[in-house]
Amino acid sequence: MSALFFIDRSDIELNEVVFNPAVAGQIEQFLKEYQFREVLMQYELPVSNKILLYGQSGCGKTMTAKAIAKHLDKKLIIVNLGTIVSSKLGETAKNIEGLFREIQYESAVLFFDEFDSLGQIRDYDNKDNSEMKRVVNAILQLIDGFPQKSILMAATNQIQMIDPALVRRFELHLEYTSPSDQVLDAYYDKMLLKYPQEFRAMERLYGVSFAEAKNQIFKSVKGNIINGQMALR
Repeated sequence: MSALFFIDRSDIELNEVVFNPAVAGQIEQFLKEYQFREVLMQYELPVSNKILLYGQSGCGKTMTAKAIAKHLDKKLIIVNLGTIVSSKLGETAKNIEGLFREIQYESAVLFFDEFDSLGQIRDYDNKDNSEMKRVVNAILQLIDGFPQKSILMAATNQIQMIDPALVRRFELHLEYTSPSDQVLDAYYDKMLLKYPQEFRAMERLYGVSFAEAKNQIFKSVKGNIINGQMALR
């Protein structure tokens, strides 16, 4: 059963992830709720533990899951979708049920990336879609019974493809948007501080994701280092 997921051991701090103001505020509120969850539960107030992250690719959704797990000192379990999704009729729903059974007694962060591949909208007029109906219904039941001590996180670039009933099961919806030029400048400045001044010259790209900006930084810095070494020859 362990082939259905893997344990991520990345060491990412929350302050390493750049959030837009709306997402930053939601995450701050979530962490406060978690910190005082025992007091809130005494008053029979629900404590959020299901988070849906959606929006632009490369804008920090996976890093957010890693940073939250690190911040809360929880194991991060990343679902292996390649193993979960099966071509055999009924196997995908069984795999999901097996996964949730296995982590039932864990105090962990369970993370589904590309969640739209599992939670696609049910088309009740399409007889060929019976397998997806079973999958979505299985996920709905398992989310409803998800243990309070753990945190469920799911990420997607295509929230419009996810069944609305599934979307409603998540208390928090964090929308990741392309960073503004100002935010990107701050990101470039922060990343470039790691390197000596003589290697920091670069063409800054705008209108891109953090992942694309990071690739541009690495490409530029490596080029500067290599050119510097070649000049010494």
